[in-house]
Amino acid sequence: MEYTKIKTNYYYEFLKRVIDISFTLIFILIFLPIVISVAIAIKLDSPGPIFADTPERVGKGGKRFKMYKFRSMIQNAHKMLREDPKYAQLYHDYKKSSYKLKDDPRITPVGSFIRRHSLDEVPQFFNVLKGEMSIVGPRAYYPDELEDQQKKYPYTRKSVKIVLSVKPGITGLWQVSGRSDINFDKRIKLDAQYVKKRSILHDMWIIMKSPWVMISGRGAL
Repeated sequence: MEYTKIKTNYYYEFLKRVIDISFTLIFILIFLPIVISVAIAIKLDSPGPIFADTPERVGKGGKRFKMYKFRSMIQNAHKMLREDPKYAQLYHDYKKSSYKLKDDPRITPVGSFIRRHSLDEVPQFFNVLKGEMSIVGPRAYYPDELEDQQKKYPYTRKSVKIVLSVKPGITGLWQVSGRSDINFDKRIKLDAQYVKKRSILHDMWIIMKSPWVMISGRGAL
């Protein structure tokens, strides 16, 4: 996918990477007991793997990558949504509501809890260590999501190109701003706004606000 090359601040990029690695190692140690507990709960709750088998996401420069997430839905949920006739109406509603569903029958009981508190996102710290993601950044969008939503909102194409110029993040501006329940056009605008004004201080502000978002469930996707 096309993206807009933005001016690179090498000092910022270097310091951001140092923060990403440092915070990730700390978070992995802190979350280790929770990770083990969540993994056991998922296995006891429903049949299927611990990690979600989700389609690839679009990362920096339009490059696709596999995002790690705990499974919060029934097995093969994403494939079933797109291919199973009984989910045809749900898929229609999914696309109509900017690829977000409030009442999704595919979500498991444990999945509902870990999604509400963003615990399904914890494995993404391994994407950060691999350099595919950052702790703070825009949402990592699905390829078909970007294609469909740009057709629906043609005026977002410029914002999409700006967003694809940087690594996606585990958390971001619209999550901590209490704006998670918004349509694609407003969400991508906030993502582009973050890219334009990003700085170490801004990143740290978002990181500091993120734990409360997780605890309160306001950032649930």
